[in-house]
Amino acid sequence: MRLMISVIDSRANSGTPDEMVAIDAFNDRLTDAGHWVLAGGLAAPDRSVVIDGAAGSEHAGPLVEAPEWVSGFWVIDAPDRPAAVELAHAGSRACGRRVELREFL
Repeated sequence: MRLMISVIDSRANSGTPDEMVAIDAFNDRLTDAGHWVLAGGLAAPDRSVVIDGAAGSEHAGPLVEAPEWVSGFWVIDAPDRPAAVELAHAGSRACGRRVELREFL
């Protein structure tokens, strides 16, 4: 099953050097165990553009103003939900932030 682990943060580019080392080690763990699909960091919401193709419009800024946002993510492949939850816990410990785990449909 494929799932996304979203990293929740309130500041852009907030990872410390120690956290970056831990994240790299977590990424290596995912790869070595065959769980790695994709991962990345995201720019702050103020750098986003909301596009409505149906209305032919766009506007700068986030869809929703919020004190926290998704600052990065991992897409993982896990055999079952308990394994995915364990990996999400490990990812949260690695980056030092809360995460949200959601399945792809």
